[in-house]
Amino acid sequence: MNEMPRPPKPETSPHVSGREEAKPRRGRFVGLLVLVVLLLAGLIALGAWTHWSRDQRAAQVQQEQTNFEPTVRTTLAKTEDQPVPLTLPGTTLAFDQASIYARATGYIAERRVDIGSRVKQGDLLARITAPDLDAQLSQAAAQLGQTQAALTQANAMVDQARANLKLANVTNYRTSTLAKQGWETLQNADTTGASLNTNTANLESAIAGVKVAEANFKAQLATVQRLQQLTDYEKVTAPFNGIVTARNVDTGDLVTQDAGGGMPMFMLQRDDVIRAQTYVPQSGAFGLKDGLEAKVTVPEMPGQPFTGHVARTAIALDTSSRAMLVQVDVENKDGRLHPGTYVDIAFSIPRTHAGVVVPSEAVLFNATGLQVAVIGDDNKVQMRQVTVYRDFGTSVELSEGLKGGERVALSPPVDIHDGETVKPQDDK
Repeated sequence: MNEMPRPPKPETSPHVSGREEAKPRRGRFVGLLVLVVLLLAGLIALGAWTHWSRDQRAAQVQQEQTNFEPTVRTTLAKTEDQPVPLTLPGTTLAFDQASIYARATGYIAERRVDIGSRVKQGDLLARITAPDLDAQLSQAAAQLGQTQAALTQANAMVDQARANLKLANVTNYRTSTLAKQGWETLQNADTTGASLNTNTANLESAIAGVKVAEANFKAQLATVQRLQQLTDYEKVTAPFNGIVTARNVDTGDLVTQDAGGGMPMFMLQRDDVIRAQTYVPQSGAFGLKDGLEAKVTVPEMPGQPFTGHVARTAIALDTSSRAMLVQVDVENKDGRLHPGTYVDIAFSIPRTHAGVVVPSEAVLFNATGLQVAVIGDDNKVQMRQVTVYRDFGTSVELSEGLKGGERVALSPPVDIHDGETVKPQDDK
């Protein structure tokens, strides 16, 4: 192929072409400078905007924190004047309990009861053979007969002394009269006077002898009665209706009189009425009265409560535990309750005064003590100092700080303070 002919270059002056080349160079430099300036201005504007935006966000957060109103659950403080339910652990005791010891020394000749035997008052439990005691009684009875005979003899001597005194008195009167008339000598009159004095002394001696004989008779009679009483103790009988809970003797055993420091022959308990015993703390002690109804339950007998009444209290509180001993009597004719059983005793104790009850989560404990946050009608917080009277676990009764009906915060923030505005939410 044939190449196309190139057009001829125009001829230019060397001076004109140099100026034309300097103009584009200057334009590019200016454009670059403008670009740099714009870039720097953009960076400055971006930094300023970023700083301004951060300040705005900080101010907004600060404003939000300043105006923040926490949401708190609330409930009403209740005024309670109903009896306070109180359940306490306790134990059962027999209404009567006796440790029966031997009052006569001898051998067990017969035993009629054993552990678990039910007896009535006066029933024979055991019989003791005491030959030494029987011999002592026979000897004492014989000596009583002797003292009785001596008393009879002393009374006879008194009668004889009175008769002699009467005769001596008559003789002395007659002799002294005749002596005054000259018909009897003065010596005989003196003799009859001395005889009168002697018989008077003999009567007084005889009367004293009667008193001695009477004293001896009474002393010996007392000895006989004591021995007779001891021989009656050879028959060991039940002092009341009950059940034998312990037996420590058997036929042939030797028992000793007045063995109070040793082991008893039998233990007898009355269980037709059971004493349920517990200790009531001071918070409930002042509302307890004799006759107050109580429910007694046994863990092994669910759904079978026993009804009793407060029968007696210790009145005084124990200084170490600040609790008062209380006993409840429970009828137990059917014998379902046993002495020594662990039980729960439920009382409904009348209040001595109305109290204010709030949930436990409404009470705050801090450096100022116990407080409750009360929410007013304007949703502002007012911190109240309170005093707890009773603690029921999930709730507490206050004795000071609230009057009842106030709206209190539940589990409020730890930094809640007076005058703070909150958003209350009623607790369902």
